Amino acid sequence: MVQWKKLFGLDNQDRRGFRDEMRRLLPSNTNDLITSAMPPAAVTKVALRLKYQIEQVIPCQLEEWKVTKANSPVITRKVIRTAKEAGGKDHEACVVYCLLVCYRWFKRQASLELWDADLHNVRAVACEVLAKQLIELEEDQEYLLQDLLLKRYSILVNGEETEPANAVERAVDLHALRVIGSSGYQKCISYLWKGWLIQDDQYPSNFIAWDNKANTNYWDHFDPDRMRAPLYQNAVQIFFSIFYLALYTGAINTINSTGDLDVVEGILYLMTAGFIFDEVAKFWKVGRYYIGFWNVFNLTLYALLCVSFVTRLIALGYPVGDDSGQRRKFNELSYNFLAFSAPMFWMRLLLYLDTIRFFGAMLVVLKVMMKESLIFFALLIIIMVGFLQAFIGLDQIDDNARVTNFIVQAMLNSVMQSPDFGGFENFAPPFGLILYYIFTFVVMVVLLNILIALYNSAYADITDNAIDEYMALFSLKTIQFVRAPDENVFIAPFNLVEVFCLILPFEWWMSTSRYERLNNYVMGFLYSPLLLITAYVETRQAHKVKHNRRHGESDEDTTEEWEQMASEVDFESDGWAKKVEGTKPNVETDVAVVEIRELREQVEELKKMVAEGKEKEGGPNGGT
Repeated sequence: MVQWKKLFGLDNQDRRGFRDEMRRLLPSNTNDLITSAMPPAAVTKVALRLKYQIEQVIPCQLEEWKVTKANSPVITRKVIRTAKEAGGKDHEACVVYCLLVCYRWFKRQASLELWDADLHNVRAVACEVLAKQLIELEEDQEYLLQDLLLKRYSILVNGEETEPANAVERAVDLHALRVIGSSGYQKCISYLWKGWLIQDDQYPSNFIAWDNKANTNYWDHFDPDRMRAPLYQNAVQIFFSIFYLALYTGAINTINSTGDLDVVEGILYLMTAGFIFDEVAKFWKVGRYYIGFWNVFNLTLYALLCVSFVTRLIALGYPVGDDSGQRRKFNELSYNFLAFSAPMFWMRLLLYLDTIRFFGAMLVVLKVMMKESLIFFALLIIIMVGFLQAFIGLDQIDDNARVTNFIVQAMLNSVMQSPDFGGFENFAPPFGLILYYIFTFVVMVVLLNILIALYNSAYADITDNAIDEYMALFSLKTIQFVRAPDENVFIAPFNLVEVFCLILPFEWWMSTSRYERLNNYVMGFLYSPLLLITAYVETRQAHKVKHNRRHGESDEDTTEEWEQMASEVDFESDGWAKKVEGTKPNVETDVAVVEIRELREQVEELKKMVAEGKEKEGGPNGGT
């Protein structure tokens, strides 16, 4: 089973109050075998050096665009070179990671020192820009992927080491969009997604290249271990999600009037059991930090299906010819619960379609909107409780239980923009009706417009940066698969096979090597249809990789239209390169700076001409 406790990284240090670490978007691996690639004290000193540099480079509040623009007067080439030298020759590889640590420090400082929040936020942006520049300027791809991005490092907090993490994980945790959007970072994510970079089983701190990337032998790619690649795990999850939806559609459209369970419903409830078992196991091992929006959503769906299944079993407890109609009653109730969950079945697909750019961007928008809605609902609950108490106090004649139901329904109708004023004429007139008018105005005019404004702001913020947000979401999904990979990947509902057919009967007495071999055989059988396809796809990819390596290109390169005849033209010989060089503008420096430099050169030439003229006249004083 997946080592979820390790995946979510709930160590004692976090529980003692290291709150910044607990704010992470992702769980982290605390496997004891994973250690920092460098001494944590040395990494912390590098981070402190970089923090000092950023504070000196940005000593006062600046506009953010001055830091982020391409020809920034703040983050210059000299500043980038100095930042790269912060670790020296021995600790150069941890500089990108340390910049992300500084990014978190400045964000933390901004929340603590509100009077200088803008200054610290700009410094945090500078850390992002520096990290992105260092990633994109690195020419050694192997060093970039293996050391700068994927080596895990720790720092010291209160004299104790934090859990090791790499720059890829840290950027996703901190939602550092500029770093995530860099070309080198996305190349690393692409390699991890395809399974071209995998975690070393013997040394979990390291990631290694997959050996068979250029192997064109088909059967070498027919390997159950390839299911650890995020690409294939995601494909299996999408398949099971669609299959799960198809089973539900078949079950809801083939109602059994006798109440008997058919094969389709049996498979549907069996898959539900696998999903529930997976969710419960994660929550039991991780705790409350596992709970998120999609977990609650899925658990609600599974709860409805459980109620449907239980009521069906109750119906089966009555004979077919039951005169009291109890069998039919519970059978109809079971199908009602099943039909009630239909929207959630279709919405569940969105969880697995986030790798598609359109759905991914929309999911980010929905996630932000849900967070913004918390402000609205907090205000709404407080206001509704206050008005509810007022309405109950105004009505002293009717029964409190009956009048409370009426008031709550009327108030909810107002929230849904369908107020009913007729029922409040008897509430201590005219106070009840006036109070209801006020409540309707506050809810429909004030609160709902606040909610719309929050939604508009959230939508604008995300859509303006939709590409980076999608890349961040895709990176998060990849890291979730990679961060603490399972040695034996049994995706739900196959987890039932792992638990009841492998763990319970064999793991407790079988040797590790034999148990691992047995797992490989079972995984090979279960995933054989997919492995036949993936082996074919990877074999074709291997031919492309070999072709690219023969031509000195990157493994993932493809020949585009504009590259097909590139070898047949020579811009140097036909003079085109010289002509372009003479007419291209200098976009790396501001126009005003360029003109000032030209004016300085002209002044220098003029001074030389004046000096030469004086010398010709017989000396600096014009001669005697």
